[in-house]
Amino acid sequence: MIRSGNPALSKIDRVQDAFESHEVMTVSGTVNKTAILLGCCLMTAAVAWSIGVKDPAMIQPMWIGGLIAGLVFALITMFKPNIAHVTAPIYALCEGFFLGALSLFVQKLIGNPTGTPIVAQAAGLTFGTLGAMLFAYRTGIIKVTAKFRAGITAAIGAIMLMYLVTFVLRMCGVTVPFIHTGGPIGIGISLVIIIVAALSLTLDFDFIQRGSEQGAPKQYEWIGAFGLMITLVWLYIEILRLLAIIAASAED
Repeated sequence: MIRSGNPALSKIDRVQDAFESHEVMTVSGTVNKTAILLGCCLMTAAVAWSIGVKDPAMIQPMWIGGLIAGLVFALITMFKPNIAHVTAPIYALCEGFFLGALSLFVQKLIGNPTGTPIVAQAAGLTFGTLGAMLFAYRTGIIKVTAKFRAGITAAIGAIMLMYLVTFVLRMCGVTVPFIHTGGPIGIGISLVIIIVAALSLTLDFDFIQRGSEQGAPKQYEWIGAFGLMITLVWLYIEILRLLAIIAASAED
């Protein structure tokens, strides 16, 4: 059984026998499918951005709609990984609308205090981090051991719990200090979350490599690509949030 520290892939080891394909997973195949998902996401993100520029009233509906739809198809993929070849691309399309609208909202809110659009900075840092983590993993600088996997998984769980508690409290009208504000503590918390998200990429790399080495079913390529896509989306959002916090703090 192939296990991953990515919570999105926690159900995968239970369904391996459900796949009937005689073809096996490869790293190159997973890379190609990841490119497909990224292409789907970027395409709808560009559409959402274009629509939002022409009609700002559409930004919030696209943001909320993309977020909810993306969550629905992510959950379907997690619990029904045998249809990931269908649901993962739909998830990526939905996330594109969400990220495109969210990015435009942040860009309009912050502007260009450094002369470079904050969205371009966030995208560049996200893909730069992806490349750095891949280099660290392939060269052995970061080794994904059982303890490392357990530690990152626990950290992800703690962050998700913090998100949930913060969301519930805000729904009740209670503002949690530091988490969504500037200042050294807010920036520090955001940096820690980004570090955890970046390290989570190595768990996805490890899942893909071990799946290929162990001859996992071909369908696992879509699953590996889906898990990597979720981590990249999370990383981008956190980097965008950190840049927005820093920009807002600089204006004060």
